[in-house]
Amino acid sequence: MNKKEILKLAKGFRGRAKNCIRIARERVEKALQYSYRDRRNKKRDMRSLWIQRINAGTRQHGVNYGNFMHGLMKENIQLNRKVLSEISMHEPYSFKALVDISRSAFPGNKHVVLPTRKVNVSSINV
Repeated sequence: MNKKEILKLAKGFRGRAKNCIRIARERVEKALQYSYRDRRNKKRDMRSLWIQRINAGTRQHGVNYGNFMHGLMKENIQLNRKVLSEISMHEPYSFKALVDISRSAFPGNKHVVLPTRKVNVSSINV
């Protein structure tokens, strides 16, 4: 890369890293390494977030994530994790229907006791 391209990429950096070519070249190279690495890490982080959201949604209905996904696989329901996470957040009744389908398909889900709700005694007005 020539000087003009490097300084264009270094625009917005702090201190001499934005206008001194020797320092700017080092900072730009490092920034490009970070961006390459983090494009891959972003995919990993998003998948992890989707799994956490699905797990939270399924546990409200007394099923854990692994059993839920196994039940969906047995029923040949091919929804990816991104869609399942969106459904769990924005369409709770539809998600409950999916949990029920999964529960009926996989025997490990049938004898699950729903979690009990904790009641805050101080908030009850008598």
